Amino acid sequence: MLAAADGLKIGDWAVAKDVAEWIEIVAIAVIAIAVFAGFVSGLRAALSEGSTAAIQAIKHQIGRGLLLGLDLLIAADVIRTVTLEPTLENVTALGVLVVVRTFLAWSLVVELSGRWPWQLGRGDPAQSSVRGAPSVPAGQTESE
Repeated sequence: MLAAADGLKIGDWAVAKDVAEWIEIVAIAVIAIAVFAGFVSGLRAALSEGSTAAIQAIKHQIGRGLLLGLDLLIAADVIRTVTLEPTLENVTALGVLVVVRTFLAWSLVVELSGRWPWQLGRGDPAQSSVRGAPSVPAGQTESE
């Protein structure tokens, strides 16, 4: 295996290019499915709970899909940049893309949850992002 890799140079990895492209395809599919699922759940919520619940259902479903899609797109960009074309210009462009996509992801989290990502789990225990997190704030007992 190592002998076969000895002749490879950065940029010669067709597998890395294919993997990055497939990850991008999966990201697009995830976003498209989330949009479709969002409208389906919104329709169901509109019929049973009203228009306000429908809008919330659509926003949450599409937002979760966008977050996952953005993460996948970042992963594809990292694979492509690091393995195929690690020039200073490409790494800088990757850095800018990661910053922009991270800002978009944070904006989506704020829109969906009403608080910053680092504030999740504070206050309302039902909003905790960690499974198994204590339902009582540290330093307090359930009787308080």
